[in-house]
Amino acid sequence: MSESLLDVGVIDGTASPAGLRPEKFNRHTFWCGQSGSGKTYALGVVLEELLLSTALPLVIIDPNADFVRLGEVRDGVDAATAEALTSRDVRVLRPASHGGDALRARFSTMLPQSKAAIMRLDPIVDRLEYNAFLHLSDSAETLDASTLIGSLRSSDDPGQLAIAQRIENLGLLGWQIWAGEHPSASEIIAERPDATVLDIGGFAHPDESLSVVLAVLDDLWLRREERRPVLLVIDEAHNVCSPELSGTLGVAVRERIIQIAAEGRKYGIWMLLSTQRPSKVHPGVISQCDNLGLMKMSSPADLAELGGVFGFVPTELFARAATFEQGQALLAGGFAPADGVVRMRARYTHEGGADVRVPLRGRAG
Repeated sequence: MSESLLDVGVIDGTASPAGLRPEKFNRHTFWCGQSGSGKTYALGVVLEELLLSTALPLVIIDPNADFVRLGEVRDGVDAATAEALTSRDVRVLRPASHGGDALRARFSTMLPQSKAAIMRLDPIVDRLEYNAFLHLSDSAETLDASTLIGSLRSSDDPGQLAIAQRIENLGLLGWQIWAGEHPSASEIIAERPDATVLDIGGFAHPDESLSVVLAVLDDLWLRREERRPVLLVIDEAHNVCSPELSGTLGVAVRERIIQIAAEGRKYGIWMLLSTQRPSKVHPGVISQCDNLGLMKMSSPADLAELGGVFGFVPTELFARAATFEQGQALLAGGFAPADGVVRMRARYTHEGGADVRVPLRGRAG
């Protein structure tokens, strides 16, 4: 294995090492595979290698707590690798109710349109309330969610009073995500740890997950002129950029991801999106990806869709994906020295989640 390549396994059918070009992660990557293909496990291999061999900070949006143990090395890993991984600064942010470092957002620093999306304010349907929100005084704009209510209630503007009622009716003040005096996820990410894992599962209200993701995406975008490289890893990407997402908040998150996909590359905001089916992710995102990691995919329609986007991949390689075993992956695009099939290596770190086993009964005799 060349020292310049990331060690991800072996070329299928051989004992020859298979690698990826780390410098080509400055393009967006699409990682795909049906349930049971080993997609998340294999993605963990890639993230381990990026931690070991690059100084590229990772921001991992993790809906199923699959990467919360990315900093924990398995027994039996060689000492040099174990020492290197454990020395990396891996921050894991989780809902406050889970303990540990809390995953939070700061309402006062969010973009006005993002605040409106959280409050489900549509600029056309809710035009009076939306307009009142746009004309909030500068002092009110700087207030956090819990203190904004007092300012709105004291207003003589019926629109602002309606906004106060909306916030209360939606129960926004009871959400766990508001930072208050605590650091927000965006503030932690701005310090550029080696990896920041955002465990967005486990919130009492599903809109909390989308809200904290939107806050992080907005902050990365607002800081884009700093041109500080970061790899934004979005596992189960259909949760945040599905073409079927509806509602002001879901649409706002998806549109920001589409924008980053189209324009973020030149600013050093690169994405790695993982999902089960390409049809679950907005085509405006997939079409911007130059790297492909494909694991088992049985659907002819899905393979045809991928073939249309990644037209540089030979058709016969796509056809093989239907027969892949768990852990086999087609790697193609700029990050692969040559398009081909590999068998991913074993993980160095623990998986945060695992399949639930079928309970068996003991048999007499």
